[in-house]
Amino acid sequence: MSKAIPFLLALAAACAAPAVHAQNAVEGEHKAAMCIGCHGIPGYQATFPVIYKVPMIAGQNAKYIENALHEYKKGDRKFPTMRAIAASLSDTDIADLAAYYSTLGTAGRPAAPDTPPAPPPEVAALVAKGACNSCHGPNFSKPIDPGYPKLAGQADSYLFNALLAYGTHDNRLFGRDHPIMSAQVKLFDRKELQALADYISSLPGEIHTEPAPRFK
Repeated sequence: MSKAIPFLLALAAACAAPAVHAQNAVEGEHKAAMCIGCHGIPGYQATFPVIYKVPMIAGQNAKYIENALHEYKKGDRKFPTMRAIAASLSDTDIADLAAYYSTLGTAGRPAAPDTPPAPPPEVAALVAKGACNSCHGPNFSKPIDPGYPKLAGQADSYLFNALLAYGTHDNRLFGRDHPIMSAQVKLFDRKELQALADYISSLPGEIHTEPAPRFK
């Protein structure tokens, strides 16, 4: 499978990408009111259609946040709440929110270490099998393209369900369409996906939840 990665990368790059819009983090802060009720509460948990902690997005790559919101808007990512929110946003709104969250709470925070703690041998074998570092970087916090997410330190329940979603295509409420990840998850069973999620979640990372003032 690792030999197929260059082809899959080329395929993903060839897919239609959202138009580039100027980003304004200040404007993004003004537009984030609809976001903080979930993403501004540390440990907040979604309960429908599945239960998991909502992703930490402060410090995440702006391009990835933009891509994700466009995917929710188009329906390539199936999640009712996010689909409704993304559908209400213009391309400029999406760009501004991405800029805001990519810089939120990052001042003074340490960068993720270049060399993360080594996984147990059985997990190292899974990482190698999926060639995970070829896209997400050796520390899972420096992806090769800013359109890919930083993963280190993300909640394990979110990571596990995101992986499941990439392998789900027959559910109108849950699932994701992505040429690379949809192929990758087929390599693993649920237990192996959970092991990968547990390891990546344990790594020191740069993404976090920045509590909204009303929740501090």
